[in-house]
Amino acid sequence: MDTNNLYSTQICDMMNIGIVVLDKDFKIHYWNRWLELHSGIMPASIVGSNLFDFFPNLNNPKFIRNCKSLFTFGNYYFLSQKLHHFIFPFKPVSASEFQFEHMQQSGSIFPIRNDKNEIQYICIAVHDVTELVAYEQKLIEMTKRDVLTDIYNRRYLEERMKDEFEKHTRYCRTLSLIVLDLDHFKGINDTCGHQYGDYILKSIVAVVKPCLRTVDVFARYGGEEFCCLLPETDIEAATRVAERLKDAVAAQEYFFQNTLIKVTISLGVAEACESTRTIDALFKNADDALYEAKKNGRNRVVVAKG
Repeated sequence: MDTNNLYSTQICDMMNIGIVVLDKDFKIHYWNRWLELHSGIMPASIVGSNLFDFFPNLNNPKFIRNCKSLFTFGNYYFLSQKLHHFIFPFKPVSASEFQFEHMQQSGSIFPIRNDKNEIQYICIAVHDVTELVAYEQKLIEMTKRDVLTDIYNRRYLEERMKDEFEKHTRYCRTLSLIVLDLDHFKGINDTCGHQYGDYILKSIVAVVKPCLRTVDVFARYGGEEFCCLLPETDIEAATRVAERLKDAVAAQEYFFQNTLIKVTISLGVAEACESTRTIDALFKNADDALYEAKKNGRNRVVVAKG
């Protein structure tokens, strides 16, 4: 790159993207201010050096092949964040609830021609897309969540049930399901109002969630019915979990607008086994067990037969 071109240099240094120019031997000829700020490497320290001496992560066959292709054919190459996540391993600068180890980047590589229309250099342009990626992930996460309780919703539960059931079928891994329902919830809504009912639902979630593992899927199935999908868990362990949930909910006192109420839950537990050949069958077994728990007095755990 002609470093005497004052206008080009100043424009490139003011742009909010990274720009690095390389020759055929991957020697760096230009390193703009954006790259200096995010890498901590000054142009005087890196210009003239081989790119791979500073960034060995780029010394891979695919990157080298694509760069050489640009010198040969003069084509244009796009580096997608969704495939590569980052080009240069810089620390992220934007605050986000999603923790990224590295700044998320997209980029493009294109040829630079001399006065004879010969490809003399290639340029890599790097864009920081961390905030955009975080926003996309937030939108995706929102589609998985129940609006009231902020746990997983029925749609996400069904997706995970499909995935976990496939693992159970293919690899013979244990899998159990707990279906639980609040006892006499309609009476709570009718007596105290729907605001109190909403408070109870959120309170139950606050009690149940800490009793589960991070790998478990806790979801609101609908109304006052919830499901706990327990991967790598047999029926005995799942029953112990269900008993723990039942006792934790029953021990809690629920206050709302100076009103105190005791709440209990009924639970049905089922394990995927040889006779449970479909997801629907697993759910039906757990739901039938829940019905038995309701029928036999509530505030109890019933294990599905079979």
